[in-house]
Amino acid sequence: MATGEEARWGSGGGGRWSLGREGDEGSGGPGIGGGGSGKVEGGWPPGPGGPTPTCLCFPAMTTAAGNSFGTTCWWGFSPALDLQRECLESSMAHLCLSQDDLPELNILLVGSVDGRHVLRTMSQAHRWPQRRINFYIVENNLEALGRQLLFLSLTLESPEKMGLQEKSEMFLELLGNSLIRSPTAAYLQEKSDLFVRYVTDPDFQQRHLGAVDLSALKFKERDQLESIFRFWRNPDPQAFPIARLWDLRVRQHLGTRYDARRGVGDWDLTMKLHERGARAIGGREFSRWRDTGVAFELREGVYDVPNKTLASGRLLRHKGELVPARGYWGDIGTGPYLPFGIESEEPSLLRTVNGIPAKSAQEISLYNVTALFHELAARAPYAPPPPTPEEASGAAPAQESPAPNPDPDLQDHTAACPGPVRIHFLPLGCTARLPCKSQYHQHFHLLYFSCSMVHALTPELQLVSAPRATLITELTSFLPDVRKEQADAFLARVTALAAGAGFAPCGTPEGQTQAWARFQRREEGPGDPLCPLLAPDVPPEDGRPTHTPPPVCPWPSSGGGGVH
Repeated sequence: MATGEEARWGSGGGGRWSLGREGDEGSGGPGIGGGGSGKVEGGWPPGPGGPTPTCLCFPAMTTAAGNSFGTTCWWGFSPALDLQRECLESSMAHLCLSQDDLPELNILLVGSVDGRHVLRTMSQAHRWPQRRINFYIVENNLEALGRQLLFLSLTLESPEKMGLQEKSEMFLELLGNSLIRSPTAAYLQEKSDLFVRYVTDPDFQQRHLGAVDLSALKFKERDQLESIFRFWRNPDPQAFPIARLWDLRVRQHLGTRYDARRGVGDWDLTMKLHERGARAIGGREFSRWRDTGVAFELREGVYDVPNKTLASGRLLRHKGELVPARGYWGDIGTGPYLPFGIESEEPSLLRTVNGIPAKSAQEISLYNVTALFHELAARAPYAPPPPTPEEASGAAPAQESPAPNPDPDLQDHTAACPGPVRIHFLPLGCTARLPCKSQYHQHFHLLYFSCSMVHALTPELQLVSAPRATLITELTSFLPDVRKEQADAFLARVTALAAGAGFAPCGTPEGQTQAWARFQRREEGPGDPLCPLLAPDVPPEDGRPTHTPPPVCPWPSSGGGGVH
């Protein structure tokens, strides 16, 4: 049996596991949810030729009993953002022209986890002057990279292969359900086979998913991703007994309060999440998710297949030896409703009747995801069609999905091109090494840090920030275990870290929740006002630069496009 200290292992950078610091898993300190730094004991996950991890069910399979957000983030704790709208006007003024004569917007996403910002920014890009957008994604665990690859692949499925409703429902299932339907599990197995080919055959990946660039990943990380995808395609439900793991996680977190878990959940929902702005989350759906891990029941189907994308690994000390093990170390307190379920551009979804929201977070999530998928494909706002009798009753259509073809060479897996967009997956925890690469010198016009990765915001990052760059950091507003004074301390610490990196605070646009803090890079010389905000929903007249582009970086080229 692992000791209490060993049970608090957090996810470190570089694909390894390290003993987390108190601030990394503590209540409100920077680094919430993992990313600790300590002595590295071993590597995870093992490559295809390494030892086979077991799924051990003992208390060390969970995180410390003092928090519910866990050490592995599977979804964000804030709504999805259109990053072109959030980027300050003065930041946009310093865009350089790309080779195809388009202004080029470079965005660094550190710990965004679920790809929600990428999805919304791509879908709503047609609302703005045409720009070439480059996303650079940094995570602290490979499972999160794999899930984002899965979500991107699903997002770019052609309408001929998958309808809009089916795509939206499958997306939400894979995002936030511990148990999924059989058709969704079949799709996951099919895509896992394809992803194994992606990480082992770069030419094949570029032909079929050219919007994604995996070239910067290390060979070791590619091998470990292959191991993760092979686990996903394993049809054995006992390989990841999520029902037992979820219950064990809840039991250790609540302790003596386990028998009163319904009351604990109701208190967290009404007195914390609702008070902080997440009033759309209903009591019934929140209680169901807290009990079973199933957040979205979108059809009258059977949710009985474990969602293996929620499995992550650790090296645990068992009987004196380090044992590779898979388990569930994610969020059990807030839920996956925040990314798409508490805000909407459709005002009718947010209306209340006698003080009670008329629509649930599940309904809002489904509408928002459907609208984004439609807007991505049609380049026009979404107008929902009237429901069919089958859809109104919640019944599944006769043809759920085509049977998966086991041979990827016999299928057309070419994804629809989302326009001038490129998504670069960078090595794990590489933010400290970015300033050492000349191609990233003053490269990023917008930087985003999640609350679980804000400890990576170091002074060296001002070297990779473009003039007047925008910085957005996720806050802890929607973490039930974080008290108000701790959230205030977290904000103060984030502000200090941003100041060390050369950023000054900038106000939150009117109408937004206090889920983020926004900053702008300071400039010593005379220039524009410190913080001119874009007017909501009003794109700038011209996306081309109005300032002289910054000079070419004087650093000597270090060669290569990756970060090692």
